[in-house]
Amino acid sequence: DGRLTFYPGNQTVDLPFINFMKRYGTVFLNAYTNSPICCPSRAAMWSGLFTHLTESWNNFKGLDPDYVTWMDLMEKHGYRTQKYGKLDYTSGHHSVSNRVEAWTRDVDFLLRQEGRPMVNLTGDRKHVRVMEADWRNTDKAVSWIKKEAINLTQPFVLYLGLNLPHPYPSPYAGENFGSSTFLTSPYWLEKVTYEAIKIPKWSSLSEMHPVDYYSSYTKNCTGDFTKQEVRNIRAFYYAMCAETDAMLGEIISVLRDTGLLKKTVVIFTADHGELAMEHRQFYKMSMYEGSSHVPLLVMGPGIKEQQQVPNVVSLVDIYPTMLDIARIPVPQNLSGYSLMPLLRGEAENGVSPRGPRPSWVLSEFHGCNVNSSTYMLRTGRWKYIAYSDGSSVLPQLFDLSEDPDELTNVAIKFPVIVHSLDKILRSIVDYPKVSSSVQEYNKRQFISWKQSLGQNYSNVIANLRWHQDWLKEPKKYESAIDKWL
Repeated sequence: DGRLTFYPGNQTVDLPFINFMKRYGTVFLNAYTNSPICCPSRAAMWSGLFTHLTESWNNFKGLDPDYVTWMDLMEKHGYRTQKYGKLDYTSGHHSVSNRVEAWTRDVDFLLRQEGRPMVNLTGDRKHVRVMEADWRNTDKAVSWIKKEAINLTQPFVLYLGLNLPHPYPSPYAGENFGSSTFLTSPYWLEKVTYEAIKIPKWSSLSEMHPVDYYSSYTKNCTGDFTKQEVRNIRAFYYAMCAETDAMLGEIISVLRDTGLLKKTVVIFTADHGELAMEHRQFYKMSMYEGSSHVPLLVMGPGIKEQQQVPNVVSLVDIYPTMLDIARIPVPQNLSGYSLMPLLRGEAENGVSPRGPRPSWVLSEFHGCNVNSSTYMLRTGRWKYIAYSDGSSVLPQLFDLSEDPDELTNVAIKFPVIVHSLDKILRSIVDYPKVSSSVQEYNKRQFISWKQSLGQNYSNVIANLRWHQDWLKEPKKYESAIDKWL
Protein backbone atom coordinates (compact mmCIF):
# COMPACT_ATOMS: atom_id res chain seq x y z
CA ASP A 1 0.00 0.00 0.00
CA GLY A 2 1.68 3.17 -1.25
CA ARG A 3 0.29 5.24 1.63
CA LEU A 4 2.67 3.45 4.02
CA THR A 5 5.62 5.25 2.41
CA PHE A 6 4.66 8.73 3.64
CA TYR A 7 2.90 10.44 6.56
CA PRO A 8 0.60 9.49 8.29
CA GLY A 9 0.60 5.85 7.10
CA ASN A 10 4.30 5.43 7.86
CA GLN A 11 3.59 5.88 11.58
CA THR A 12 2.19 2.34 11.78
CA VAL A 13 5.27 0.31 10.84
CA ASP A 14 9.03 0.73 10.81
CA LEU A 15 10.33 0.64 7.20
CA PRO A 16 13.99 1.71 7.54
CA PHE A 17 15.01 1.13 3.92
CA ILE A 18 11.96 2.89 2.47
CA ASN A 19 12.99 5.78 4.76
CA PHE A 20 16.56 5.53 3.45
CA MET A 21 15.25 5.88 -0.12
CA LYS A 22 13.19 8.92 0.91
CA ARG A 23 16.24 10.55 2.46
CA TYR A 24 18.44 10.00 -0.58
CA GLY A 25 15.81 10.11 -3.31
CA THR A 26 12.25 10.96 -4.33
CA VAL A 27 8.92 9.56 -3.13
CA PHE A 28 5.73 9.87 -5.20
CA LEU A 29 2.70 10.72 -3.07
CA ASN A 30 0.12 9.78 -5.72
CA ALA A 31 1.31 6.74 -7.68
CA TYR A 32 -1.34 4.31 -8.95
CA THR A 33 -1.57 0.90 -10.51
CA ASN A 34 -3.19 0.76 -13.95
CA SER A 35 -5.08 -2.37 -12.89
CA PRO A 36 -5.33 -3.49 -9.26
CA ILE A 37 -4.41 -7.18 -9.72
CA CYS A 38 -1.07 -8.95 -10.28
CA CYS A 39 -0.91 -9.97 -13.93
CA PRO A 40 -2.70 -7.03 -15.66
CA SER A 41 -0.83 -4.54 -13.47
CA ARG A 42 2.54 -6.04 -14.37
CA ALA A 43 1.50 -6.17 -18.03
CA ALA A 44 0.99 -2.38 -17.90
CA MET A 45 4.33 -1.85 -16.12
CA TRP A 46 6.33 -3.98 -18.61
CA SER A 47 4.55 -2.66 -21.73
CA GLY A 48 3.95 1.00 -20.89
CA LEU A 49 0.39 0.55 -22.19
CA PHE A 50 -3.04 0.77 -20.55
CA THR A 51 -4.87 -2.49 -19.84
CA HIS A 52 -7.52 -2.03 -22.56
CA LEU A 53 -4.74 -1.65 -25.15
CA THR A 54 -2.93 -4.88 -24.24
CA GLU A 55 -6.24 -6.62 -23.44
CA SER A 56 -4.74 -8.14 -20.29
CA TRP A 57 -8.16 -8.72 -18.81
CA ASN A 58 -7.46 -10.96 -15.81
CA ASN A 59 -4.79 -12.94 -13.96
CA PHE A 60 -4.84 -15.53 -16.73
CA LYS A 61 -4.63 -13.14 -19.68
CA GLY A 62 -1.69 -10.76 -19.61
CA LEU A 63 0.75 -9.62 -22.32
CA ASP A 64 1.39 -11.70 -25.40
CA PRO A 65 4.57 -13.70 -24.64
CA ASP A 66 6.52 -12.10 -27.52
CA TYR A 67 5.76 -8.54 -26.39
CA VAL A 68 8.83 -6.22 -26.39
CA THR A 69 9.29 -4.95 -22.82
CA TRP A 70 11.50 -2.06 -21.72
CA MET A 71 13.99 -4.64 -20.47
CA ASP A 72 14.15 -6.26 -23.93
CA LEU A 73 14.90 -2.84 -25.44
CA MET A 74 17.60 -2.10 -22.84
CA GLU A 75 19.22 -5.45 -23.57
CA LYS A 76 19.15 -4.65 -27.30
CA HIS A 77 20.92 -1.35 -26.50
CA GLY A 78 23.82 -2.98 -24.66
CA TYR A 79 22.52 -3.46 -21.10
CA ARG A 80 23.24 -6.67 -19.23
CA THR A 81 19.82 -7.76 -17.91
CA GLN A 82 18.86 -10.11 -15.09
CA LYS A 83 15.47 -11.03 -13.62
CA TYR A 84 14.73 -12.89 -10.38
CA GLY A 85 11.48 -13.77 -8.65
CA LYS A 86 7.87 -13.06 -9.58
CA LEU A 87 7.38 -11.79 -13.14
CA ASP A 88 3.78 -12.75 -13.81
CA TYR A 89 3.03 -10.45 -16.74
CA THR A 90 2.12 -12.92 -19.48
CA SER A 91 -0.07 -15.51 -17.72
CA GLY A 92 -0.38 -19.04 -16.66
CA HIS A 93 0.49 -19.21 -12.98
CA HIS A 94 -3.03 -18.67 -11.77
CA SER A 95 -5.49 -21.41 -10.96
CA VAL A 96 -8.39 -22.59 -13.11
CA SER A 97 -10.63 -21.25 -10.36
CA ASN A 98 -9.21 -17.77 -10.76
CA ARG A 99 -9.99 -17.84 -14.49
CA VAL A 100 -13.50 -19.25 -14.19
CA GLU A 101 -14.42 -16.74 -11.46
CA ALA A 102 -13.35 -13.90 -13.77
CA TRP A 103 -15.26 -15.27 -16.75
CA THR A 104 -18.49 -15.88 -14.79
CA ARG A 105 -18.64 -12.58 -12.93
CA ASP A 106 -21.71 -11.51 -14.94
CA VAL A 107 -23.64 -14.63 -13.90
CA ASP A 108 -26.54 -13.90 -11.60
CA PHE A 109 -25.21 -15.68 -8.49
CA LEU A 110 -23.26 -14.87 -5.35
CA LEU A 111 -20.61 -17.39 -4.29
CA ARG A 112 -17.79 -17.02 -1.83
CA GLN A 113 -14.54 -17.38 -3.76
CA GLU A 114 -12.04 -16.71 -0.98
CA GLY A 115 -11.32 -18.12 2.46
CA ARG A 116 -12.28 -15.78 5.28
CA PRO A 117 -9.22 -13.61 6.01
CA MET A 118 -7.33 -14.65 9.13
CA VAL A 119 -3.92 -14.30 10.78
CA ASN A 120 -1.26 -16.83 11.67
CA LEU A 121 1.79 -16.19 13.85
CA THR A 122 4.71 -18.51 13.14
CA GLY A 123 8.11 -19.11 14.73
CA ASP A 124 9.64 -16.99 17.49
CA ARG A 125 11.45 -13.66 17.96
CA LYS A 126 14.43 -15.02 16.04
CA HIS A 127 12.41 -16.11 13.00
CA VAL A 128 13.36 -13.57 10.32
CA ARG A 129 12.89 -15.43 7.04
CA VAL A 130 9.16 -16.11 6.96
CA MET A 131 8.69 -15.86 3.16
CA GLU A 132 11.51 -18.25 2.24
CA ALA A 133 11.02 -18.15 -1.55
CA ASP A 134 11.34 -14.34 -1.60
CA TRP A 135 14.47 -14.53 0.56
CA ARG A 136 16.01 -17.09 -1.82
CA ASN A 137 15.38 -14.75 -4.76
CA THR A 138 16.78 -11.81 -2.79
CA ASP A 139 19.89 -13.89 -2.03
CA LYS A 140 20.27 -14.68 -5.74
CA ALA A 141 20.03 -10.99 -6.62
CA VAL A 142 22.57 -10.07 -3.90
CA SER A 143 24.95 -12.74 -5.13
CA TRP A 144 24.56 -11.60 -8.76
CA ILE A 145 25.46 -8.02 -7.77
CA LYS A 146 28.51 -9.24 -5.82
CA LYS A 147 29.79 -11.67 -8.44
CA GLU A 148 28.55 -10.36 -11.81
CA ALA A 149 27.45 -6.72 -11.72
CA ILE A 150 30.65 -5.59 -10.03
CA ASN A 151 32.78 -6.95 -12.92
CA LEU A 152 30.69 -5.74 -15.84
CA THR A 153 32.07 -3.31 -18.41
CA GLN A 154 28.52 -2.63 -19.71
CA PRO A 155 25.66 -1.07 -17.70
CA PHE A 156 23.19 -3.47 -16.06
CA VAL A 157 19.52 -3.62 -15.16
CA LEU A 158 18.41 -6.04 -12.46
CA TYR A 159 14.76 -6.82 -11.65
CA LEU A 160 13.74 -8.50 -8.39
CA GLY A 161 10.05 -9.45 -8.06
CA LEU A 162 8.80 -10.33 -4.57
CA ASN A 163 5.59 -12.06 -3.61
CA LEU A 164 5.34 -10.30 -0.23
CA PRO A 165 3.37 -8.61 1.18
CA HIS A 166 0.73 -11.04 -0.07
CA PRO A 167 -1.70 -13.17 1.96
CA TYR A 168 -0.89 -16.89 1.88
CA PRO A 169 -3.08 -19.82 0.79
CA SER A 170 -5.16 -21.20 3.67
CA PRO A 171 -4.35 -24.91 3.87
CA TYR A 172 -7.04 -25.52 6.54
CA ALA A 173 -9.80 -25.25 3.93
CA GLY A 174 -8.21 -27.33 1.19
CA GLU A 175 -5.89 -26.23 -1.62
CA ASN A 176 -8.66 -24.64 -3.65
CA PHE A 177 -10.12 -22.47 -0.96
CA GLY A 178 -8.74 -18.99 -1.17
CA SER A 179 -5.48 -17.29 -0.34
CA SER A 180 -6.29 -15.51 2.80
CA THR A 181 -3.90 -16.01 5.68
CA PHE A 182 -1.83 -13.04 6.80
CA LEU A 183 1.29 -14.78 8.09
CA THR A 184 4.24 -13.34 10.00
CA SER A 185 6.56 -14.00 12.96
CA PRO A 186 6.94 -12.18 16.30
CA TYR A 187 10.21 -10.67 14.95
CA TRP A 188 8.30 -8.66 12.32
CA LEU A 189 5.18 -8.02 14.38
CA GLU A 190 7.36 -6.08 16.86
CA LYS A 191 8.05 -3.53 14.09
CA VAL A 192 4.35 -2.56 14.08
CA THR A 193 2.92 0.15 16.35
CA TYR A 194 -0.45 -1.33 17.37
CA GLU A 195 -1.70 1.99 18.86
CA ALA A 196 -1.26 3.72 15.49
CA ILE A 197 -3.39 1.21 13.59
CA LYS A 198 -6.59 2.80 12.36
CA ILE A 199 -9.72 0.64 12.44
CA PRO A 200 -11.51 1.47 9.18
CA LYS A 201 -15.14 2.62 9.23
CA TRP A 202 -17.57 0.39 7.32
CA SER A 203 -20.87 1.22 5.66
CA SER A 204 -23.69 -1.13 6.55
CA LEU A 205 -24.14 -3.93 4.02
CA SER A 206 -27.42 -2.41 2.81
CA GLU A 207 -25.76 0.95 2.08
CA MET A 208 -22.83 -0.47 0.10
CA HIS A 209 -22.40 0.23 -3.60
CA PRO A 210 -23.65 -2.94 -5.37
CA VAL A 211 -20.22 -3.73 -6.82
CA ASP A 212 -18.60 -3.32 -3.39
CA TYR A 213 -21.20 -5.64 -1.90
CA TYR A 214 -20.43 -8.30 -4.52
CA SER A 215 -16.68 -7.97 -3.81
CA SER A 216 -17.16 -8.12 -0.06
CA TYR A 217 -19.34 -11.22 -0.40
CA THR A 218 -17.08 -13.12 -2.81
CA LYS A 219 -14.10 -12.27 -0.59
CA ASN A 220 -15.96 -13.81 2.36
CA CYS A 221 -15.99 -10.57 4.37
CA THR A 222 -19.71 -10.02 4.95
CA GLY A 223 -19.75 -11.93 8.26
CA ASP A 224 -19.00 -10.47 11.69
CA PHE A 225 -15.46 -9.36 12.56
CA THR A 226 -14.38 -8.11 15.98
CA LYS A 227 -12.27 -4.95 16.22
CA GLN A 228 -9.41 -7.16 17.41
CA GLU A 229 -9.66 -9.38 14.32
CA VAL A 230 -9.56 -6.35 12.01
CA ARG A 231 -6.68 -4.79 13.95
CA ASN A 232 -4.73 -8.06 13.77
CA ILE A 233 -5.23 -8.47 10.03
CA ARG A 234 -3.93 -4.93 9.53
CA ALA A 235 -1.01 -5.44 11.94
CA PHE A 236 0.04 -8.72 10.31
CA TYR A 237 -0.17 -7.07 6.88
CA TYR A 238 2.11 -4.23 8.09
CA ALA A 239 4.51 -6.82 9.55
CA MET A 240 4.67 -8.46 6.12
CA CYS A 241 5.53 -5.04 4.68
CA ALA A 242 8.38 -4.77 7.21
CA GLU A 243 9.76 -8.10 5.99
CA THR A 244 9.56 -6.81 2.40
CA ASP A 245 11.45 -3.66 3.42
CA ALA A 246 14.24 -5.85 4.82
CA MET A 247 14.65 -7.50 1.38
CA LEU A 248 14.95 -4.05 -0.19
CA GLY A 249 17.57 -3.40 2.50
CA GLU A 250 19.64 -6.39 1.33
CA ILE A 251 19.81 -4.92 -2.19
CA ILE A 252 20.68 -1.40 -0.97
CA SER A 253 23.36 -2.81 1.36
CA VAL A 254 25.09 -4.91 -1.30
CA LEU A 255 25.07 -1.95 -3.71
CA ARG A 256 26.70 0.14 -0.98
CA ASP A 257 29.25 -2.57 -0.09
CA THR A 258 30.29 -3.01 -3.74
CA GLY A 259 30.58 0.74 -4.34
CA LEU A 260 27.74 0.64 -6.90
CA LEU A 261 25.11 2.57 -4.92
CA LYS A 262 26.25 6.05 -6.00
CA LYS A 263 26.04 5.14 -9.69
CA THR A 264 22.89 3.00 -9.69
CA VAL A 265 19.27 4.09 -9.99
CA VAL A 266 17.08 2.13 -7.54
CA ILE A 267 13.30 1.97 -8.06
CA PHE A 268 10.88 0.45 -5.54
CA THR A 269 7.25 -0.06 -6.48
CA ALA A 270 4.39 -2.62 -6.35
CA ASP A 271 1.73 -4.05 -8.62
CA HIS A 272 -1.12 -3.08 -6.25
CA GLY A 273 -1.86 -2.53 -2.56
CA GLU A 274 -3.94 -4.43 0.00
CA LEU A 275 -7.27 -3.29 1.44
CA ALA A 276 -6.54 -5.07 4.75
CA MET A 277 -10.22 -4.78 5.81
CA GLU A 278 -10.87 -1.23 4.59
CA HIS A 279 -14.34 -1.04 3.02
CA ARG A 280 -15.05 -4.48 4.48
CA GLN A 281 -12.64 -6.16 2.06
CA PHE A 282 -9.19 -7.62 1.97
CA TYR A 283 -7.00 -8.27 -1.10
CA LYS A 284 -7.02 -5.89 -4.09
CA MET A 285 -9.32 -5.71 -7.19
CA SER A 286 -10.70 -2.35 -6.07
CA MET A 287 -10.20 1.31 -6.94
CA TYR A 288 -10.14 2.34 -3.28
CA GLU A 289 -6.79 3.78 -2.15
CA GLY A 290 -5.69 0.70 -0.18
CA SER A 291 -5.79 -1.36 -3.36
CA SER A 292 -4.96 1.07 -6.20
CA HIS A 293 -2.43 3.42 -4.57
CA VAL A 294 1.08 1.97 -4.95
CA PRO A 295 4.48 2.89 -3.52
CA LEU A 296 6.95 4.51 -5.91
CA LEU A 297 10.38 5.60 -4.66
CA VAL A 298 13.45 6.33 -6.78
CA MET A 299 17.00 7.20 -5.81
CA GLY A 300 20.27 7.44 -7.69
CA PRO A 301 22.52 9.78 -9.68
CA GLY A 302 20.75 12.94 -10.87
CA ILE A 303 17.65 12.24 -8.79
CA LYS A 304 16.63 14.93 -6.31
CA GLU A 305 17.02 13.97 -2.65
CA GLN A 306 14.32 14.35 0.01
CA GLN A 307 11.74 15.24 -2.63
CA GLN A 308 8.02 14.47 -2.37
CA VAL A 309 6.20 14.61 -5.71
CA PRO A 310 2.43 15.29 -5.49
CA ASN A 311 1.70 14.76 -9.25
CA VAL A 312 -0.46 11.76 -10.15
CA VAL A 313 1.63 9.10 -11.89
CA SER A 314 1.11 5.40 -12.68
CA LEU A 315 2.96 2.20 -13.53
CA VAL A 316 2.82 2.79 -17.31
CA ASP A 317 5.31 5.61 -16.63
CA ILE A 318 8.03 3.08 -15.72
CA TYR A 319 8.62 2.03 -19.37
CA PRO A 320 9.46 5.51 -20.76
CA THR A 321 11.40 6.33 -17.57
CA MET A 322 13.67 3.27 -17.96
CA LEU A 323 14.36 4.16 -21.59
CA ASP A 324 14.98 7.79 -20.61
CA ILE A 325 17.54 6.72 -17.97
CA ALA A 326 19.27 4.55 -20.61
CA ARG A 327 19.04 7.34 -23.22
CA ILE A 328 17.11 5.10 -25.59
CA PRO A 329 14.55 6.82 -27.86
CA VAL A 330 11.08 6.45 -26.36
CA PRO A 331 8.36 5.02 -28.68
CA GLN A 332 5.52 7.46 -29.36
CA ASN A 333 2.64 5.02 -28.83
CA LEU A 334 3.06 4.57 -25.07
CA SER A 335 0.37 5.34 -22.49
CA GLY A 336 2.99 6.53 -19.97
CA TYR A 337 5.31 9.52 -19.69
CA SER A 338 8.89 9.63 -18.42
CA LEU A 339 9.23 10.49 -14.73
CA MET A 340 12.75 11.91 -15.23
CA PRO A 341 11.74 15.61 -15.31
CA LEU A 342 9.87 15.13 -12.00
CA LEU A 343 12.75 13.08 -10.52
CA ARG A 344 15.27 15.79 -11.37
CA GLY A 345 13.00 18.32 -9.68
CA GLU A 346 12.39 20.23 -12.90
CA ALA A 347 9.15 22.00 -13.68
CA GLU A 348 7.54 19.84 -16.32
CA ASN A 349 7.38 21.77 -19.55
CA GLY A 350 6.42 20.78 -23.06
CA VAL A 351 9.87 19.36 -23.88
CA SER A 352 8.44 15.90 -24.52
CA PRO A 353 7.52 15.55 -28.21
CA ARG A 354 4.15 14.27 -26.96
CA GLY A 355 3.53 17.46 -24.99
CA PRO A 356 3.16 17.75 -21.20
CA ARG A 357 2.19 14.91 -18.86
CA PRO A 358 -1.61 14.73 -18.44
CA SER A 359 -3.10 15.80 -15.12
CA TRP A 360 -4.91 12.45 -14.67
CA VAL A 361 -4.15 8.76 -14.32
CA LEU A 362 -6.29 5.82 -15.46
CA SER A 363 -6.81 2.48 -13.74
CA GLU A 364 -9.21 -0.25 -14.89
CA PHE A 365 -10.24 -3.70 -13.71
CA HIS A 366 -11.86 -6.61 -15.55
CA GLY A 367 -11.06 -9.67 -13.39
CA CYS A 368 -12.55 -11.79 -10.60
CA ASN A 369 -14.25 -10.73 -7.33
CA VAL A 370 -15.85 -7.74 -9.10
CA ASN A 371 -19.02 -8.15 -11.17
CA SER A 372 -18.44 -5.27 -13.58
CA SER A 373 -15.64 -3.72 -15.59
CA THR A 374 -14.40 -0.75 -13.55
CA TYR A 375 -12.62 2.44 -14.64
CA MET A 376 -10.98 4.95 -12.33
CA LEU A 377 -9.85 8.44 -13.25
CA ARG A 378 -7.79 10.27 -10.62
CA THR A 379 -7.16 13.97 -11.17
CA GLY A 380 -6.49 16.67 -8.57
CA ARG A 381 -8.69 16.14 -5.53
CA TRP A 382 -11.15 13.88 -7.37
CA LYS A 383 -11.41 10.16 -7.89
CA TYR A 384 -14.11 9.19 -10.38
CA ILE A 385 -15.09 5.51 -10.76
CA ALA A 386 -17.31 4.41 -13.66
CA TYR A 387 -18.68 0.92 -14.20
CA SER A 388 -19.74 -1.28 -17.08
CA ASP A 389 -21.50 0.76 -19.82
CA GLY A 390 -21.67 3.91 -17.68
CA SER A 391 -25.42 3.73 -17.06
CA SER A 392 -26.49 0.30 -15.73
CA VAL A 393 -24.29 0.68 -12.62
CA LEU A 394 -24.10 4.04 -10.85
CA PRO A 395 -20.69 5.78 -10.77
CA GLN A 396 -18.81 6.90 -7.66
CA LEU A 397 -17.07 10.19 -6.98
CA PHE A 398 -14.79 10.83 -4.01
CA ASP A 399 -13.22 14.10 -2.92
CA LEU A 400 -9.90 12.85 -1.55
CA SER A 401 -9.00 16.21 0.00
CA GLU A 402 -12.13 16.21 2.19
CA ASP A 403 -12.67 12.46 2.42
CA PRO A 404 -9.35 10.58 2.25
CA ASP A 405 -10.99 7.37 3.52
CA GLU A 406 -13.47 7.43 0.60
CA LEU A 407 -16.54 6.93 2.77
CA THR A 408 -18.87 9.37 1.01
CA ASN A 409 -19.82 8.98 -2.64
CA VAL A 410 -20.61 12.54 -3.78
CA ALA A 411 -21.56 11.70 -7.40
CA ILE A 412 -25.17 12.84 -6.94
CA LYS A 413 -24.07 16.05 -5.20
CA PHE A 414 -21.70 17.16 -8.00
CA PRO A 415 -23.33 16.23 -11.34
CA VAL A 416 -21.31 18.83 -13.28
CA ILE A 417 -18.01 17.37 -12.06
CA VAL A 418 -19.21 13.83 -12.81
CA HIS A 419 -20.14 14.95 -16.32
CA SER A 420 -16.79 16.61 -17.00
CA LEU A 421 -14.74 13.71 -15.56
CA ASP A 422 -16.80 11.20 -17.52
CA LYS A 423 -16.09 13.19 -20.67
CA ILE A 424 -12.33 13.04 -19.99
CA LEU A 425 -12.56 9.32 -19.26
CA ARG A 426 -14.40 8.65 -22.53
CA SER A 427 -11.77 10.66 -24.45
CA ILE A 428 -9.09 8.27 -23.09
CA VAL A 429 -11.03 5.01 -23.41
CA ASP A 430 -14.36 4.14 -25.02
CA TYR A 431 -15.25 2.29 -21.84
CA PRO A 432 -18.76 1.04 -22.70
CA LYS A 433 -17.21 -0.60 -25.78
CA VAL A 434 -14.32 -2.11 -23.78
CA SER A 435 -16.74 -3.46 -21.14
CA SER A 436 -18.79 -5.12 -23.84
CA SER A 437 -15.74 -6.72 -25.50
CA VAL A 438 -14.63 -8.09 -22.11
CA GLN A 439 -18.11 -9.60 -21.65
CA GLU A 440 -17.84 -11.29 -25.06
CA TYR A 441 -14.33 -12.51 -24.27
CA ASN A 442 -15.51 -13.97 -20.93
CA LYS A 443 -18.32 -15.93 -22.62
CA ARG A 444 -16.06 -17.22 -25.42
CA GLN A 445 -13.41 -18.36 -22.96
CA PHE A 446 -15.93 -19.99 -20.66
CA ILE A 447 -17.61 -21.90 -23.50
CA SER A 448 -14.34 -23.25 -24.85
CA TRP A 449 -13.24 -24.26 -21.34
CA LYS A 450 -16.59 -25.96 -20.73
CA GLN A 451 -16.35 -27.86 -24.02
CA SER A 452 -12.79 -28.98 -23.22
CA LEU A 453 -14.09 -30.72 -20.05
CA GLY A 454 -16.82 -32.76 -21.72
CA GLN A 455 -18.52 -35.05 -19.20
CA ASN A 456 -16.31 -33.77 -16.37
CA TYR A 457 -17.73 -30.24 -16.47
CA SER A 458 -20.27 -30.57 -13.64
CA ASN A 459 -17.76 -32.13 -11.30
CA VAL A 460 -14.94 -29.69 -12.05
CA ILE A 461 -17.01 -26.51 -11.78
CA ALA A 462 -18.60 -27.65 -8.51
CA ASN A 463 -15.19 -28.16 -6.88
CA LEU A 464 -13.48 -24.85 -7.61
CA ARG A 465 -12.75 -22.37 -4.81
CA TRP A 466 -16.46 -21.67 -4.41
CA HIS A 467 -17.21 -25.35 -3.65
CA GLN A 468 -18.51 -24.71 -0.11
CA ASP A 469 -21.39 -22.64 -1.49
CA TRP A 470 -21.83 -24.42 -4.81
CA LEU A 471 -22.23 -27.93 -3.42
CA LYS A 472 -25.31 -26.88 -1.43
CA GLU A 473 -27.33 -26.27 -4.63
CA PRO A 474 -25.27 -27.33 -7.69
CA LYS A 475 -28.27 -27.45 -10.08
CA LYS A 476 -29.25 -23.87 -9.23
CA TYR A 477 -25.77 -22.52 -10.03
CA GLU A 478 -25.35 -24.57 -13.20
CA SER A 479 -28.66 -23.31 -14.52
CA ALA A 480 -27.69 -19.70 -13.68
CA ILE A 481 -24.65 -20.20 -15.93
CA ASP A 482 -26.78 -21.73 -18.71
CA LYS A 483 -29.12 -18.75 -18.50
CA TRP A 484 -26.15 -16.35 -18.77
CA LEU A 485 -24.77 -18.20 -21.81
